[in-house]
Amino acid sequence: MRRADVVVVGAGVIGASVAYHLAARGCRDVLVVERGQSPAPGSTGRATGGFRSQFATAVNVRLSLLSRAKLLGFSDEHGVDPGYSPRGYLFLAGDQAQMAALLAAQRVQRDEGLAEARAVSAEEALRLNPALGGEGFIGGTFCPTDGFIRPLEILRGYTASAERLGVSFERGVGVEGFRKGAGGRVESVLTTAGEIAAGSVVNAAGAWAGRLAASAGVALPVVPLKRQVAVTRPFSRLTEEMPMTIFVGDGFHLRVRDGRVLLLWPDEREDRGSFSIEVEDEWVASVLGKARARLPCLAGAEVERELCWAGLYEMSPDKHAILGRASGVENFYLANGSSGHGVMHSPALGQLLAEIILDGEAHSLDARPLRPERFEEGAPNVAHDFL
Repeated sequence: MRRADVVVVGAGVIGASVAYHLAARGCRDVLVVERGQSPAPGSTGRATGGFRSQFATAVNVRLSLLSRAKLLGFSDEHGVDPGYSPRGYLFLAGDQAQMAALLAAQRVQRDEGLAEARAVSAEEALRLNPALGGEGFIGGTFCPTDGFIRPLEILRGYTASAERLGVSFERGVGVEGFRKGAGGRVESVLTTAGEIAAGSVVNAAGAWAGRLAASAGVALPVVPLKRQVAVTRPFSRLTEEMPMTIFVGDGFHLRVRDGRVLLLWPDEREDRGSFSIEVEDEWVASVLGKARARLPCLAGAEVERELCWAGLYEMSPDKHAILGRASGVENFYLANGSSGHGVMHSPALGQLLAEIILDGEAHSLDARPLRPERFEEGAPNVAHDFL
């Protein structure tokens, strides 16, 4: 039987980050198994590449600031440009209640050191994004260091660096279950490529994390949630300098990537628990209608239907990552439930979980709000849905 000190299940950006950070600390007998054949068959390959520090909870702001610092040094560390482009995030409030929530979040952000985030009037919002129609918002917030990243390049950097340090990646290998010892520890991972003895196991299985955890006897409240993306034909009237622009009332947002406009809207009719990634015609028509109503220049934009796509968020009950050792299984570790923030927070989450595995606790920042047992304790994180 083969053996590894750590078996990481899932070769997306979080799994690759965990593997790299373990190896960088000297734990190099690490095996990453991935059921898909391609480098990014899951959520990483379907992410739109946003990056922000404008969150409403201190722990998410801290994750963003640590990740941003690591992204700024990514090229030197890994020889790969992560594509970090600080074009800003512009949140638009439709009424006073939404504006108050944005300002409350901004106070949290400043307490954590994000000094550059600021409130903006409706007039300044129009200056930041002149394509806006000028109606439907009373002001908002803006952070110039928010912006965009390239998920596949971050994945490529972590994977290549991990491999240089001795980590093995095996694709096309599905996990069928675990063999546990008398004390409840996971002794081995049962895979389609054979049984692998493991010192520790990391669950980085993305939207499928709940299923994987259940096979180890761990209750993990992570479920998939479909998110769809409409892509226009090449459109020159909006440029890539435009900030990510978000209407907080309904979550409609858009950005420009590679000369096309990406239109996004979290339709609440999308059922949690479904693994479907089919893009719905009705949704495409709805999101295009929203875009044309709010940015008049998009009246002439057309969606290129065959380029539209959908992916799966891995949702936790409080929309925050679940990070740490699983309750009741001392060598089974969780890096799950990032709820749409996994790619942007992957540099921090990988470093923190490596610290937890090797040192017994995270010390780069206070990650206790992400502990897996918080739900059993009745202590979930609380934040507004749009932050």
